[in-house]
Amino acid sequence: MIRPDLSLPIPDDITAAHFIGIGGSGMSGLARMFLERGIRVSGSDRADSRGLRELAELGATVYVGHDAANLADDVDTVVHTGAIWPENPEFLLAKERGLHVIHRSQALYWLIGGRRLVSVAGAHGKTTSTGMIVTALRDLDVDPTFVNGGVIAQLGVSSGSGHDLFVIEADESDGTFLLYDTSIALITNVDPDHLDHWGTREAFYAAFARFANEAREAVVISSDDAGAQLVAAQLTHPHVVTFGEAEDATVRVSGIVTDGPVSFRVTHAGTTVDARLPIPGAHNAINAAGAVAVLLTLGHELEPAVRAVEGFAGTVRRFELHGVERGVSVFDDYAHHPTEVAAALAAARTVVGEGRIIAIQQPHTYSRTKDMYQEFADVLERYADHTVMLDVYGAREDPVPGVTGELVSDAFADPSHVHFVPDWQEAADYTASVARDGDYVITLGCGNVNLIIPQVLEALGRPTSASSRPSDTTSRTE
Repeated sequence: MIRPDLSLPIPDDITAAHFIGIGGSGMSGLARMFLERGIRVSGSDRADSRGLRELAELGATVYVGHDAANLADDVDTVVHTGAIWPENPEFLLAKERGLHVIHRSQALYWLIGGRRLVSVAGAHGKTTSTGMIVTALRDLDVDPTFVNGGVIAQLGVSSGSGHDLFVIEADESDGTFLLYDTSIALITNVDPDHLDHWGTREAFYAAFARFANEAREAVVISSDDAGAQLVAAQLTHPHVVTFGEAEDATVRVSGIVTDGPVSFRVTHAGTTVDARLPIPGAHNAINAAGAVAVLLTLGHELEPAVRAVEGFAGTVRRFELHGVERGVSVFDDYAHHPTEVAAALAAARTVVGEGRIIAIQQPHTYSRTKDMYQEFADVLERYADHTVMLDVYGAREDPVPGVTGELVSDAFADPSHVHFVPDWQEAADYTASVARDGDYVITLGCGNVNLIIPQVLEALGRPTSASSRPSDTTSRTE
């Protein structure tokens, strides 16, 4: 991987930009906004995708595969993710030519351009919370400019150009959330992660405290999350708004009911409003409270703020239904941390009814898998009826000996609840042999695990796939 060098100068003017890794939801969103600014855009990614094709339709020149020949002579700025390797031929040629080479966070900083900024940070819930704020603001007749880490379902895009207010998902994984001149900082939670970058939990907490204390107007932070409480103890900011189920939360959530789409009550300054979301999960009630708290901080009243947040229909790769075969519903979720996996599976449990939950887990990065394999095993064994374990998606990291998906599966207390299958076709076939009418199959991970879904649906559609189901997948009642 390439660690971002935020000391590198950001150009004042950009006329032609090349994006290395343009197909990702975040990078494609930036590229889309560059096109809207009238900038010539080109870019490459290692695989074809719908995102690449959509950018091509908008006028970008896109390439599948990384090659020095992709870097046109007129390019003056190269934007890259941290996930590329230092040996990337386009990156090397850009350096050789003396072009402006900037990290995606610096490209976003350039786009923001000093406008009033809402930055959403946290280990989990960033994309959903950002989507809630953006769609609610649009419902409240505010047209924000935004860049999210995932596609907002009802808008069909991860970014959009609007007026002066800018809303972003701010990335803590590599420290780039400290780059922005934030006006209102929302911290969803502070669950230590990305310690390969931060080194220690204390450094992770300190970074969030700095992010919050530097906000120009206000800090909105969870009242319930243990990590957020540790950060809150370090805050010196004069305007702190809390949200959650705590009795003393500024924006309090209560009466959460998770029997299907989640319903709850939101209380602020003595006024209570009933709310209901079209998406499941108690964690989404908490996310909604954080979004409402931001809207209140922006000057909106409680009732219209809650009603606006109720209209959020979710984001792509967050409990997203891809198809139903033989009565088995196949979902995808971006969850890639034990806390996120628990939330996703717990939400699924509230709507699966008498069916069972079969998780297809793809561990993400060797460092996280090495550090958290036991936590993953514990969560999967508790919340899923059966787990099909794939191998590790290394992303930006080199393989680590002994760190595979089997490391997680071997940590299950009851090995009958998990099956390690590194071959994807075998995994799809096995999943189809296990699943029965009414079950939910859920792919979990932020790598490319969603690409197994067509294989799973095809396997489920075969007449022979219903035979010889293992007897070790009895329904979980908790």
